[in-house]
Amino acid sequence: MRVTFLGSGTSGGVPVINCSCSVCRSLNPKNKRLRSSILIETGGVTILIDTSPDLRQQLLRRPVERLDAVLYTHAHADHIFGLDELRRFNYLQKERIPAYANQSTAQTLRSIFHYAFQPGALKPGVPNLSLKIIDGVFDIGGVKIIPLPLLHGDQEILGFRIGKFAYCTDVSRIPEASFKLLQGLDILALDALREKPHPTHFSLEQALEQAARIKAKKTWFTHISHILDEDRHGQNLPDGYAFAYDGLELETMNNE
Repeated sequence: MRVTFLGSGTSGGVPVINCSCSVCRSLNPKNKRLRSSILIETGGVTILIDTSPDLRQQLLRRPVERLDAVLYTHAHADHIFGLDELRRFNYLQKERIPAYANQSTAQTLRSIFHYAFQPGALKPGVPNLSLKIIDGVFDIGGVKIIPLPLLHGDQEILGFRIGKFAYCTDVSRIPEASFKLLQGLDILALDALREKPHPTHFSLEQALEQAARIKAKKTWFTHISHILDEDRHGQNLPDGYAFAYDGLELETMNNE
């Protein structure tokens, strides 16, 4: 199974508009972060997690021939506003693309992108999606997807486990039941926004604490702001921990 980080930045991306901080001015390409999204390719199936506003740019950098499904963690703008770019895959594939989300995310997607979920024949010039409500473990082309309930502030969102990889972005608390679903991982991708505590995201210190409890073989932090510097912070992380970066590709087994 191949996991590609299409974007590893927080909602404003890095560099931030009109910011002259050292990270935003950094020449290190790992400090250039598009909004968070990942691509999973396994068993002939290609799955996108979240459609960031940078999706067009991300898929020009890292092309794929088709998309078999899109999974949504939650409905904040930096995770859904690239949805319209999916219409290109409808044109190429001549079929609807299934989009999986929990009930609240699905409701927001229908409200904002009502034109993408119309029944009947495929409509040209717009995305054509079929909305699937996540209510437990599900399967995409033989690939088992385990939803992971998480808290983003007081909002209930989802992470996802596929084989021995788990993706937990935009999280400030992991319920006890989800810790049990996170055991035995080879790779964990976990939210680490900044140094100081934040009401809806793990700080770097909190992320390190949670990752130490989960005990994945390797943890990659994501959804990173311009407060964290690859050179200053990333190079000083303990063994087994690192900052993800745009374009990072990882290989792991898709089995339990």
